[in-house]
Amino acid sequence: MAEYMRLRQICLVAPQLAPVISDITEIMGLNVCYRDGNVAKYGLENALMPVDTILLEVVAPFTMGPDTAAGRFIEKTGGRGGYMAIFCCEDPDARGAKANAMGVRTANVITHAPYHGVQLHPRDCRAAFIEFNHTDGSDDVLGPYPPAGPDWQKAIRKDTTLALTEVELQSPEPAALAAHWGKIVGVSADGATVKLPNSTFRFVKGDAEIMSGLTFKVVDKAKVLAAAKVRGCKVQGDEFFLCGVNFRLA
Repeated sequence: MAEYMRLRQICLVAPQLAPVISDITEIMGLNVCYRDGNVAKYGLENALMPVDTILLEVVAPFTMGPDTAAGRFIEKTGGRGGYMAIFCCEDPDARGAKANAMGVRTANVITHAPYHGVQLHPRDCRAAFIEFNHTDGSDDVLGPYPPAGPDWQKAIRKDTTLALTEVELQSPEPAALAAHWGKIVGVSADGATVKLPNSTFRFVKGDAEIMSGLTFKVVDKAKVLAAAKVRGCKVQGDEFFLCGVNFRLA
């Protein structure tokens, strides 16, 4: 199978799921396509929303504290920063082995046939978890993807939000983090950016290493920003803060 690497999903983490999902769906005009019961064994609940062919997921621990990785993440970061960047590729095990060879440990392996995923340790990835996965038949961007449910494609809306185009990560040394992530995903960094066929990862200067922002192409920026204000989000320029990250509008 030919090699490929695409952004499949971005995962954010929240102390409580319901209010955040309500905010995101109302502000961004997105639909929930699935709630995956498989994450309960990790002490989590979740909801997924398609943004065109990229999934936006929010997870929340059933109870706050050190019993779950998500709970530890929230306590460590104060709820600041995205949780996971998930990529689909031709062979997650081979991609994971290459990451292991550069000192990036495997944190978890998940198999729910026809889906298979390899999650890498966030401490070694830096800034966030990285996951590689593959689903038989998912070479089609609108093909099956079990983590998003059997009919995720039917939940796609284009009346407000058109696409998730960019992911921003912060670091005291952004070019070095870009090079590190580029080496892990197998796409050479161009300065402080890593470009995939369906998204761009941009690395900027910041005090801590976190996934700090998401950029969305929308139909009407003013309408979305007004909706964010109504929902109580901090709005500044063309962006607002929600679920630990800046939602930027283009």
